[in-house]
Amino acid sequence: MKNTVTKYGLYGLLLAIILFLGGLYFGMGMDFSTQEIVGYATMIASLSFVFFGIKHFRDKENAGQITFGKGLAIGLMISLFTAVGIAIADYIYTSFINPDFYEQYVEVLRAQGHTEVIPDYGSGFMASVMFLTVMVIGIIVSLISALLLQRKN
Repeated sequence: MKNTVTKYGLYGLLLAIILFLGGLYFGMGMDFSTQEIVGYATMIASLSFVFFGIKHFRDKENAGQITFGKGLAIGLMISLFTAVGIAIADYIYTSFINPDFYEQYVEVLRAQGHTEVIPDYGSGFMASVMFLTVMVIGIIVSLISALLLQRKN
């Protein structure tokens, strides 16, 4: 199980970093709504390794069987890798590539009529929010994958 989680987790982590940074870097001229869609698409694509990791473990390492609990555990661990990848990419982007990102985003919110006080969050906080967002989506993907792939004797 450890090898499967590490292998598919690293695939998810690398894809997350490459796609997230690429999408943000090449999408710097796009509006924030489009960037948001690209970001969520990146999360889903990176979390697809959850399904493939559970399937690989079931078919190649566990004689074609897996319980829901074992599948869920594998999926959550792979999701953890992916969430770390997205958080790293977000931190790199908001710290080094576009350090003015948050201020630009706040300007867009104010232009849309948001008048409430918007605190000044740093790159570490934003990376943490991205980590939690990916983990929530990862929990959902892991639950669905474990349900679909469970197979008992």
